[in-house]
Amino acid sequence: MTDAAKDRIQQTISENDVVLYMKGTKAAPQCGFSSRVAGVLNFMGVEYADVNVLADEEIRQGIKDFSDWPTIPQLYVKGEFVGGCDIITEMTLSGELDKLFDDKGVSYSRDAADKIRAANA
Repeated sequence: MTDAAKDRIQQTISENDVVLYMKGTKAAPQCGFSSRVAGVLNFMGVEYADVNVLADEEIRQGIKDFSDWPTIPQLYVKGEFVGGCDIITEMTLSGELDKLFDDKGVSYSRDAADKIRAANA
C-alpha cells in the first residue's frame, strides 16, 4: 500500500463517524455483499460515508492492507474496523450493532433495527 493511499484511508475514517468501503455506492451498490450492508445502514437511518473501491484500485487494495481483512465491504465506526458483510449481518441480528452505535454515539433508528430482527426471526 502506498503512503498516499494509507493517508487517504486514515483521513476518511478519521473525518467520518461511519464509513463503508464498498463496491459501488450506497445509492447503487455493485455487489450483493455491499448491497446488504448498505441496505442495513440505509434502513436504520445511519449517516455514513461510502467509498466506492471500484473507482480507485489503489484504495481497493489499500483498504484490504489497512485493515488486514481480505474482503469488501468493510465497515468502520468512529475509526474502528468493525467487519465485513457476515459480521455486520450477525451483529445486526444479535443487537450487537445497536450496542456499538449506542456506545459510540452514532444515531440510528432502533425501530428499524427491531424490524430487521423481526423479519429475520
